[in-house]
Amino acid sequence: MKKLVIFDLDGTLLNTIDDLAVSTNFALSCCGFPEHKVSQYKYFVGNGIAKLFERALPENERNEQNIARMRMYFLEHYTVNNTCHTVPYDGIPDLLRSLADQDVKLAVASNKYQQGTEKLIDYYFGDIPFIAVLGQREGVPVKPDPVIIEEILGVAGISRDETLYTGDSGVDMQTAKNAGVESVGVTWGFRSKGELLENGACHVVDYPGELLKYMSERL
Repeated sequence: MKKLVIFDLDGTLLNTIDDLAVSTNFALSCCGFPEHKVSQYKYFVGNGIAKLFERALPENERNEQNIARMRMYFLEHYTVNNTCHTVPYDGIPDLLRSLADQDVKLAVASNKYQQGTEKLIDYYFGDIPFIAVLGQREGVPVKPDPVIIEEILGVAGISRDETLYTGDSGVDMQTAKNAGVESVGVTWGFRSKGELLENGACHVVDYPGELLKYMSERL
């Protein structure tokens, strides 16, 4: 019986790739480095913005100084423009409302920085009663470290056996495995079904309604 569903954000609840790409390209341009196609960013994201900048930078320019410069320009741009192209995936709002109506507790565990995570959840899902919305915070390890999941379990007062973690990447599947919770990989996000399975996905779904059906069978 599942009583808590923890969701990744980027690539799971929201298609954020265009806004992430535009803001990262803005930062690259400001720093005098070449930009990338939007499609490439699907393989740059997932491990927090520092890793995003490292992957976007030319290989011989990947150092702490350039990552810090990138962060400054990125946040300047993304903080203002992070809802320009971002949209919820089809069926996600209905999925969240349906789960909440069935008294399933909902939470978010993201590698996006905390302020950005909170802003996007409030902007797109302000009517959804999430019990915790956690992103990347200073001094807290990023996923696949399980600490963010353990923190949510503590807030929810729910056991690992009663928890489902849902995400779109290998990092998410590793996070669930490290936390000892059941995982569901989603194929509508940024990474492939093969990556999800290779990283230990317990289940894989192709659309939000399929996840709702899976949950309904476990309530």
